[in-house]
Amino acid sequence: MGSTTGGTWKAVLIGDATVGKTSIRRRYLGEGFITSHIATLGVDFAQKHVYQDGMTHRLIIWDLSGQAVFERVRRHYYQGCSSLILVYSIDDRDSFDNASKWLVEAFKYMGELPPTIVIGNKIDLRTTHPERIFVSTEEGSNFTEHFKKILDVASIFIETSAKTGENIQTAFNQLIDLMIIEESKR
Repeated sequence: MGSTTGGTWKAVLIGDATVGKTSIRRRYLGEGFITSHIATLGVDFAQKHVYQDGMTHRLIIWDLSGQAVFERVRRHYYQGCSSLILVYSIDDRDSFDNASKWLVEAFKYMGELPPTIVIGNKIDLRTTHPERIFVSTEEGSNFTEHFKKILDVASIFIETSAKTGENIQTAFNQLIDLMIIEESKR
């Protein structure tokens, strides 16, 4: 059985600086995990051809800097976006609290939001630093359900570890499934 060519999708990674957006992208693309933080300056991108549901899709992943100074640069990259990947770190309460600000920024530049996956990253820290207070799975799930209902956005929630690779592939597979479903409704 041959595959047919699917569409080209633009996924935009958003969230505070240091939550692991670049590490998630690198892990998904099969690149190594870097333990030191390297700030994304403005924007970076990569692409991957993905075979799913009998079709080969081209996924372009735009990795936007989480630093406030780059908002003017970021606004241009929301245009034509097929999906959002909103990332917070489970060990950084501020990054979770700022998640809604990222949705507001995306809405400001896009209007209606595309399919969105909310990722609570760095779950490996729950086992290595059990004494810390983390953003719970329930909090992440409730946040996603709340904005899904309020903004009427197709969305899913998952927790990942870019360091170990846990749930990274699953997150992108679920996002692609969500985009396929939403595209079929049009």
